Amino acid sequence: MATNEPLSMLDDSRLFIRSEPSGRISLGEYLVEVKARPSIAETAHQRICRMILAEGLEDESGHPYPFFSRSLFGIDDAIRRLVEDYFLPSARGFDVRRRILLLVGPVGGGKSTMVTLIKRGLERFSRTSEGQAYAISGCPMHEEPLNLWPLPVRRELAKDLGLDLLTDATLCPHCQWRLEHEYQGRLDGFEVERLWFSEAHRRGVGTYAPSDPKSQDISELTGSIDFAEIGRVGTESDPRAFRFDGELNIANRGLVEFQEMLKLDERFLYHLLSLSQEGNFKTGRYQLISADEVIVGHTNEHEFRTFKKNPKNQALLSRMLVVPVPYNLDVRQEVRIYQKLLRSHAQNELHISDKGLEMAATMAVLSRFHDEPRQGGDRLSKLERHRQGLHDDGPVTDGFDGLDPRYIMNRLAKAIVRAKDCVDASDAISALVSGASHDPFADSQWREGVEECASMAEDLLDAEIEAEVRRAFLAEGQDQLESLFQNYCAALAVSVCDVARPEDRPGAERLLRQIETRLEVADSQKHQFREEMYTALEHGSKHLAAVAPTLRRALEAKLFDDLRDALHFSGPDGKALEWIERAVEHMVATGSYCPRCATKAIRRLAAVFRA
Repeated sequence: MATNEPLSMLDDSRLFIRSEPSGRISLGEYLVEVKARPSIAETAHQRICRMILAEGLEDESGHPYPFFSRSLFGIDDAIRRLVEDYFLPSARGFDVRRRILLLVGPVGGGKSTMVTLIKRGLERFSRTSEGQAYAISGCPMHEEPLNLWPLPVRRELAKDLGLDLLTDATLCPHCQWRLEHEYQGRLDGFEVERLWFSEAHRRGVGTYAPSDPKSQDISELTGSIDFAEIGRVGTESDPRAFRFDGELNIANRGLVEFQEMLKLDERFLYHLLSLSQEGNFKTGRYQLISADEVIVGHTNEHEFRTFKKNPKNQALLSRMLVVPVPYNLDVRQEVRIYQKLLRSHAQNELHISDKGLEMAATMAVLSRFHDEPRQGGDRLSKLERHRQGLHDDGPVTDGFDGLDPRYIMNRLAKAIVRAKDCVDASDAISALVSGASHDPFADSQWREGVEECASMAEDLLDAEIEAEVRRAFLAEGQDQLESLFQNYCAALAVSVCDVARPEDRPGAERLLRQIETRLEVADSQKHQFREEMYTALEHGSKHLAAVAPTLRRALEAKLFDDLRDALHFSGPDGKALEWIERAVEHMVATGSYCPRCATKAIRRLAAVFRA
């Protein structure tokens, strides 16, 4: 088949879809490899930790651990705790590796994505030279080849090589039977093969999703008897009559994920207790089976609180390391989430306003804060602190409820498919409110919460549009600003030097007070202020660019208020309409607006002025 793909991409693709490992070597050759590169015999925790650190400690924006932060946004604290509280200590051999890792947080917060990143990363890493791993050829649990040596010899090997081997691990029943019956205790009969982790091919990566507790079968975790083989081998206790295909079997050397972990039957949880603490589990008629794997589960906050209240679960809780994964509380990072999810679905001809995504993110983040009876404890203050990158000392409950990204994406998707040419901020806010008001299963408190967040977001939107329009106005109105400044200088001369006709003095006085009021100059102070300003301008420059920033801002405010007055009445005059056209062009040039949403923003501002 002809293709224009680069050869390197084709090679990577073949590596990825190949169903069977290759590169078999003898046990002696493997020992030489281990002596040259001890990392190929590292434990599951060490391998995953090294994989995470291989991507770096910080990304280009300063977010921790790019392995996660390039795909997960706004949960830096959770990422840092995951790596620094669990994987780093586990990789160094601390008892933390004997804990079950449990991610707890609201729905849609990123828990599953965290685990998926590790699983997919482990698959990719095993296909690189840095992530090489080997297993006993033909072992259903792809066991570490060094486990073939007797325990005393293995301990000496570990000491000589400086390895943190699981020196008390035992061979799986299948390999033990082969050693005794096929090779009569001789190790040189075994071959070693490259281990490529693959969830699809059930090698080193397992996933268990609980079903109805009444129908959960422990064999899904620990394997089951192959009744078809019993007649051939003669007994159920023969390893050849057992399928080592449970999730704990196939996940050996890697990771096993438990979705909705706390919905597991108690029997399942206590198997995990033994595996995490002792590194083994029991099945059928066999001895304890050793396994080296990271156990990671995730659940929602409600399930965890219920589980924690039950005294019977204290033994399990003490063997869990819990990492809270709350919702993101940073608007900019929330926008990145939506951009990532929309990237492959947005139509090229449809404009999705940056301000629209920002307002949807603002509503979402506001809903995740809790008002507190303290100074700066309201949601808007917290939003502003996070906007400035400041850490908040609010309650730990912030971020554990509110609008989740899935709801936001559902509503944005509807707004996008119904839009003709643009989805702007008003469309986004309307879509989120409409979703709440038309949900027959939503309670009134939740609807009111969404409407309250929408109201706060609209106030912020109006302020931001006014600031944007002000910037556009000032960028396009430099000639008017210069003219106003010259008029101000002339009015100063009229007041200080008394050089005008009597009929011109009221106009000069009115202009001066309009500027002075914006500079917070009291009426009793105006004569002294004018003399000082006149002297400063006479001895300085009478060009606008040289005036003090405070005076310039006052002039800008006066000019913008004139525009506000023009838009306040039934409709703008010809001069205002001409300026609006220029302002639309300026806003479009920023790249954040299309002509439709820029015009709509200005109309929205005019409606606010007229209110």
